[in-house]
Order: sequence, then structure tokens, then C-alpha cells
Amino acid sequence: MLKLWGRPTSTRTLKVLWTLAEIELPFELILASATMGAEGSVYKGNRPHGIVAGPAYRAMNPNGTVPTIDDAGFILWESNAIVRYLAMRYAPRLLYGDDLATFARAGQWMDWDNAELMRAQHTLVMQLVRLPPAERDRAQIGTAREDLIAAFRILDAELGRRRFIAGEHFSMGDIPIGVHAHRWYLYDIERPPMANLARWYAELRGRRAFQRWVENPAHHLAG
Repeated sequence: MLKLWGRPTSTRTLKVLWTLAEIELPFELILASATMGAEGSVYKGNRPHGIVAGPAYRAMNPNGTVPTIDDAGFILWESNAIVRYLAMRYAPRLLYGDDLATFARAGQWMDWDNAELMRAQHTLVMQLVRLPPAERDRAQIGTAREDLIAAFRILDAELGRRRFIAGEHFSMGDIPIGVHAHRWYLYDIERPPMANLARWYAELRGRRAFQRWVENPAHHLAG
């Protein structure tokens, strides 16, 4: 059985959990983190899940980050690499239509997500959720919000041209951005309306795999 080290409060881990649910692949989830635990963030004095600093884990993933998978002895880390691997090995038709051009376009948007959404999303979850109120920085919140608005406007325009991010059918490219879009809609902040983004997001919310792992607010707003 595939093993996954990570935590459901990590957007990077949630990408993999959602993918595994889409392809209905059995797996074992091993909770692991240096910064979060069952009670919340270490920044509020809570105990982390741990594991990631130990020699056994570092032998698999020298970065000490999550997620990492072990699929019958094949070790892989970096969330987008894991999603691509799972798609290619277990569900090419479902996750990219078994089509090279769709695979490439989906991968393009997965990389865009890392470059354009990840940093600002991390800032917001730290500043709005995980840091104690006295340590929060309103300027950082404002900058991250504006950066995300600009990025989501690009996505909104793209989704005005096609139903899903890589074409007319759901693909692996929708998964990373879908996780970040859900978190964006959960934050208690002001957001401008974006009709195409909202339409796409509503479709993602109807997927059972999304509902299984991503939808739960506790996976996004745990402090």
C-alpha cells in the first residue's frame, strides 16, 4: 500500500490527498510536520507531528518537508511531482485525458500555482490563522491579498476561455489551484467578484474527492 507522509492542513499535502481520492487508490497517511500538530501551530506553543527531522525521514526527503510518498519502494517528494507521477501511473485518462498536450498545459498551470499563489497563500495563512494576533502584520496581509487578487484575475480570464484549467475536462492541473482557491474563499477578507473563477470553483466543490479532503475548513483554518 502506498504511504504518504504529510498533514491535511498543508496545501501541498492536500494536492496529493485529493489526487489519491480521485483515482481511488488505497494509501496510509502518516502525520508528519515540523510546524503543525494535532492541536495546531507551533507558533502558538503546540507540539508538531514531528518525524520530518529524523534520520529515516531525511534519508527519504533530505529537505525535511511534506509531502513524501513511498509507492512500493519508489520514494518521491515535491507535491507537484507526486501529483504528476500518480496521474501518469494510475489515471492518465482521468487526470489528463491520456493526451500529451493536456498533460503539458496542466503542468504549466501547476507550476504557475507554485510561482504565483503559493507564497502569498502562505503569508495569509500565517498572518490570519497561525501566528498569535499580537505578531500579525497588517501590511503583509494587504500585500499578499493584492498579489492574490492579481493572480486570480489571470486565472479568471483563462477560465473565461475554457471550462477547466487545461481544457474542457477536469485534469490534474485543477488540483493545486483548486486547493488554493478554496482557501482563498474561506479567508475572512474582502474579495472582488470573479465570475469565471466562481463558476469553476463551484464545479470543483461538487467533486467527491474534493469533498473528501479539501472542503473541510479545519484543513485550512487550523491555528
